[in-house]
Amino acid sequence: MTPQRGEVWLLDLGMAGKVRPAVIVSVAYGDLDRALITVVPHTTSLRGSQYEIPIDANFLKSGAFLVQNVATYPNVRFIRMLGSLKPQQLDTVVSGLLRWLGAVERR
Repeated sequence: MTPQRGEVWLLDLGMAGKVRPAVIVSVAYGDLDRALITVVPHTTSLRGSQYEIPIDANFLKSGAFLVQNVATYPNVRFIRMLGSLKPQQLDTVVSGLLRWLGAVERR
């Protein structure tokens, strides 16, 4: 099963990043594309940063999606799906990501 945009998966981020939930923010790749998926990881270690996007979902511990840590991984690192964000919740994460990337003005 290929992770889809808006789904939250348990993901192996490697030795330094541990295994943690992450929301898929990229679109589905095609047959000629590399099997890569871009995610924003979830953290429970909050610092109060404007780039920590809190989302309330019953399948996540209290915390936030850290848009400063956006990364791309091969689909073999995805362990299992935990749930899906509602469209408005995903929009909130993507808006935070666009602010971090300087694609939109800070509010």
